[in-house]
Amino acid sequence: MARHEAHGGHGEYEYAWAGNGRPGPLITNVSGSIHEYKNEAFYPKSNAFFFHGGSEGLYASKLLHSPDASSSDKPLKGKSFIRFETVTFVRPKESASKQNEMQTITGMVEAIILEVKERERIGGSFLKTDLLCCTHNLSKEGSCSVGEVIIHVDPENPKWPRRIKAFFQGTNEETQISEEVEIERTGMYYLYFMYCDPQLKGTMIKGRTVWKNPDGYLPGKMAPLMTFYGLMSLAYLVLGLAWFLRFVQLWKDIIQLHYYITGVIALGMCEVAVWYFEYANFNSTGSRPMGITLWAVTFTSVKKTVSRLLLLAVSMGYGVVRPTLGGLTFKVIFLGLVYFVASEALEMFENLGNINDFSGKAKLFFVLPVTVLDVCFILWIFSSLSRTLEKLQMRRNLAKLELYRKFTNALAACVLLSIAWIGFELYFNATDPLNELWQIAWIIPAFWALLAFILLVVICALWAPSRNPTRYAYSEEMGDDFDEETVSLTSSGIKNVEMAANLGEDLEEDKRE
Repeated sequence: MARHEAHGGHGEYEYAWAGNGRPGPLITNVSGSIHEYKNEAFYPKSNAFFFHGGSEGLYASKLLHSPDASSSDKPLKGKSFIRFETVTFVRPKESASKQNEMQTITGMVEAIILEVKERERIGGSFLKTDLLCCTHNLSKEGSCSVGEVIIHVDPENPKWPRRIKAFFQGTNEETQISEEVEIERTGMYYLYFMYCDPQLKGTMIKGRTVWKNPDGYLPGKMAPLMTFYGLMSLAYLVLGLAWFLRFVQLWKDIIQLHYYITGVIALGMCEVAVWYFEYANFNSTGSRPMGITLWAVTFTSVKKTVSRLLLLAVSMGYGVVRPTLGGLTFKVIFLGLVYFVASEALEMFENLGNINDFSGKAKLFFVLPVTVLDVCFILWIFSSLSRTLEKLQMRRNLAKLELYRKFTNALAACVLLSIAWIGFELYFNATDPLNELWQIAWIIPAFWALLAFILLVVICALWAPSRNPTRYAYSEEMGDDFDEETVSLTSSGIKNVEMAANLGEDLEEDKRE
């Protein structure tokens, strides 16, 4: 399989033709703008030998030009193309030695570029056959030429699907394609290399193809994410400035929880900024340096871990109904460390790994632990919220009770949205196996980043620094639980003493936990 210099945010399954116009599974990474081939082998498909050179969503050129193989290596801005940079085919020595040295053409390899909607035009499905290559019997009908891949040309656009031929001459072992194909229509494009001559069996391919959109090398389905992360950087900047000004203004009333919220905002700001820089660099160079991508992946994993720990700590009432997490501190930190390791492994697999090297089961191996840990976090968070609400209700602290009810409602809404979105994501992937909806695929990863930001804004709003921090901050005075509105001045002294005793027991229990 081809290894690509640039890997996408999320690797995906691609499809190869099984000879009858229907897709058969073939795994490859499709998100890189530079597809590199390092002595890769062809695979038998029907009566042909096949190699999948890659696929990407490409937008039409803004300025159309005639293809020119001698054009400058630096592409014209606004131009969209697929460029073959010394793509070389090497046939076995045994095959080459059997040929006549004086013969002009002794073998042929074809490069075929097509839009996904044209997939039925490759192969003999329109001739009611499952063959990929033309035979003598089929050639008699005048529909194809012997030894070539069968292509049913689009009558409305005779140039497509595009066929590029490379010929072996005499006893030469190598032949090349160096050409540039300009993209005139927006679509999901596939590149296939095929040959029909059985004598070429064992032929290898090396070289690379460069795929470029009008505004840069960023693949079409990833291009909107650069704009999205740019806007998210501004959003985090605005949130960070607002929080910082409030933080400085009321620094005397700051509690420990505010420092943790500040850390999550800073991590989120760094995360989206690094991802924007990573996409911008990818767009300008066509490759993704591992160092930049690794930083982006690590920031994402750290931020996801710290965000979940913050939600858990808030749900437990840390800094509000209990001064510390007590004996739960080790368990919380341990769960956080395990989640970070699992999340980092998954992010590295999706962004740095080559999906050619992994099967669907291997991906499940990385996804499953993160999913299980997320479920653990959700269950622990809501069970902690339930206990916190129960304690606040028992202690009749109406201000804190209202605060936590708002937080619970917001968190429940986010969980319901997440479940609904997971259902949509599964439906989207199941109904679009060939990436025909590539232009809107970016909304799937964007949703999760946006949802995390919205939840962070909710926490910032509910626990914003205040001139009256006692409305949510933990205080040991009267057990932190006597709200002025809830203590009746007419209550008997005995009743008040009993309540204080009960609340004192609750305080000791919190500290032990």
